[in-house]
Amino acid sequence: MARGPKKHLKRMFAPSHWMLDKLKGRWAPKPSAGPHKMRECLPLIVMLRERLKYALTYREVKMIVMQRLIQVDGKVRTDMFYPAGFMDVVQIEKTKENFRLLYDTKARFALHKISTEEASYKLCRVRKVFRGLRGTPYCTTHDGRTLRYPDPEVKSNDTVRVEIPSGKMLDHVKFEAGNTAMIRGGNNMGRVGTIMHRERHPGSFEIVHLKDAAGHTFATRLQNVFVIGKGTKPWISLPKGNGIKLSIVEDRAA
Repeated sequence: MARGPKKHLKRMFAPSHWMLDKLKGRWAPKPSAGPHKMRECLPLIVMLRERLKYALTYREVKMIVMQRLIQVDGKVRTDMFYPAGFMDVVQIEKTKENFRLLYDTKARFALHKISTEEASYKLCRVRKVFRGLRGTPYCTTHDGRTLRYPDPEVKSNDTVRVEIPSGKMLDHVKFEAGNTAMIRGGNNMGRVGTIMHRERHPGSFEIVHLKDAAGHTFATRLQNVFVIGKGTKPWISLPKGNGIKLSIVEDRAA
């Protein structure tokens, strides 16, 4: 009789964007509970062993994280199954490297190398704005943060820029036509484009139409759209390809 949540994960059922070898073992790392969902995260062990190749084995990863060398969003994480997710900043003091987790156009996590200045902030999508105890205004974000006293202009679906060491809100950008956005789910995952317009469907999914820098138009659900900049200028640097999806022929030639 199953009691409680599952503590293991078979390799066959691990998210395919982790790109684990099918035949190199039966098990996959099961991410801990954390700010990002299990199937939308990249555990530190996959990041260090499969992506950055800083370790060859499970034991080596454990040694790296236990020496308190890895920081996610400015906090040292010693759990190698910690679920890092979209927009998180991973810092490795020893190698003086900073990465931001973004998606490439093939819906995989790209560890995008960034400068120290850019590593001092991150963007968070506002999930909900509400009033708490004694009428205190709050907003909750996509990465599990609760920000008190946000700017009164901020509404759900907007994006706020959060300073990493302090967790303070620095700036915000509205979800509106003309702003740049990145897609974080669905078939167009990882694409970057300018919001054209929003179709409202009460009681169903709202659809947003976007246009990328190459002039291709595409549409997706509202909850997949993450605004990353005012006008056509993104607030973060983008991974290789700038979020423009290539056709199979262009991809082969590139």
